[in-house]
Amino acid sequence: MNRGVPPLVGFAGRRLLRGVVTIWFAVTVTFLLLRLLPGDPALAVASENMTPEIRAQLLHDYGLDQPLWVQYGKYIWQLLHGNLGISFAQQQPVSTVLAQQLPWTLLLMATSMVLTLVLGIPLGVAAARRQGGLVDRGAQMFSVAAGSLFVPSAGIGLLWLFGLTLHWLPIGGAYADDAYGWTWYLSIAEHLILPALSLMLVSIGAYVLTLRSTLIGALQDDYADLARAKGAPERSVVWKHALRNALLPITTLAGLQLGFLVGGAVLTETIFAYPGVARGIYTAVTQQDYPLLQGAFVVLAISVVVANFLTDMAYGLLDPRVRMTTA
Repeated sequence: MNRGVPPLVGFAGRRLLRGVVTIWFAVTVTFLLLRLLPGDPALAVASENMTPEIRAQLLHDYGLDQPLWVQYGKYIWQLLHGNLGISFAQQQPVSTVLAQQLPWTLLLMATSMVLTLVLGIPLGVAAARRQGGLVDRGAQMFSVAAGSLFVPSAGIGLLWLFGLTLHWLPIGGAYADDAYGWTWYLSIAEHLILPALSLMLVSIGAYVLTLRSTLIGALQDDYADLARAKGAPERSVVWKHALRNALLPITTLAGLQLGFLVGGAVLTETIFAYPGVARGIYTAVTQQDYPLLQGAFVVLAISVVVANFLTDMAYGLLDPRVRMTTA
């Protein structure tokens, strides 16, 4: 009887350790890169017109007069205690600023991911079932064209068509200022459509092409032939037997695409003036707001690592061979 560590626990422990190292690396790289930005970050907290004494005191209060390695050590220590610092520009705790922005970014990313899966999986299945046919060729052409789009191109195109030309949807913001009660929630949904469609459009192609390729192979495997021999209808063979194995690469792709969604959200939120963390990053860069930038990157890094950890766990549950490995 094996009394060692259960495979799933060991698998989760390895992935968790990898996630912690990834977060530390992201924090360190972000800290160093921000210090390489051109300009003087002291101008964000101290004016050139201040007296030398007041200016020196402000720089001391924010720790900007200390050596780089001291600033790094204090920053890591503060992070371990949940302190993200004070925003230079807004003079508020970074955690307070991010608490106002993060829900909007998570809503945008979750909506675009759900739309991508809801539309991409049926389209990939349809293309695989009609290999070489009109639907298959159309799905491949659409996927390649969508994957070739740049996020700002998709966003500006949708904004111009549905916002400025047809006037069907709002062109910016997260909700109407005069909306209250249920109309406020409807306004949020209305303002969310174009940003979510922009992110969905540039990412759906990878899901369609990946699922098409893996499902075509799965439909030719022995278990699919056995299901047909037992009299199972083709629809059941596809959706009940073959699709489960074909979804394994999609699970991996979903985890990998999260990093792309974060990068795309920066551009999308800027185009549509969406009040999320990604747009806050753009604003913080222009203001050289180190604490807010660092806090935003830390929060996004943790979000991506947690999502990838959950993806790995889902993959391990779907395919027991993965969690049995020691790497």
